[in-house]
Amino acid sequence: MQIVNSLKNRRTYYNIKKELPVSIEKVIEMVEEITELVPDAFNMKSSRVFIVYGEMQNKLWDKIYDTFGGKVPKEKIDSFLAGYGTILYFYNGKLVSDMQNKFPAYAANFPVWANQASGMLQLAVWSGLRELEIGASLQHYNPVIDKAVKEMFNIPEEYLLVAEMPFGAIGQEPAQKEKEDIKQRVQVIS
Repeated sequence: MQIVNSLKNRRTYYNIKKELPVSIEKVIEMVEEITELVPDAFNMKSSRVFIVYGEMQNKLWDKIYDTFGGKVPKEKIDSFLAGYGTILYFYNGKLVSDMQNKFPAYAANFPVWANQASGMLQLAVWSGLRELEIGASLQHYNPVIDKAVKEMFNIPEEYLLVAEMPFGAIGQEPAQKEKEDIKQRVQVIS
């Protein structure tokens, strides 16, 4: 099964480089296609994606480091800055709020569903990047960086930052994962 192979190959890559084995246009095309295909409750289409690369990649991670005032090790930030780019994942909070007003019986669920849709999008893009021989990791420096990132890229206030995904050419493969006892997490009832 192709999906299983994609998930097996998708790993957290911290050692990435400022190059790509394919064109950035190919990456953008893949992200656009996956964003269109990933489902969202009530067909909300709440996810928003920003692909940052080039000089703005450097500025983004420098800004993130500065925002933390040195509380995050520079080496860690530099490992993300070393990548070709970063995908920023948001969801449109105003759209979610509008859906809450339109369907009050489900109001509490819309933010949850928007986060679920974002998670599915993140995993699909992460797997898609790996199919292109690109390494990536998923980071969560939000909410500390939210204001700085929104100001930097003129992102609407109603967009809520969910995650950051630095990506680039694979510098080094991660260590093998240890197999878990999956029966502890998957139960079958018949």
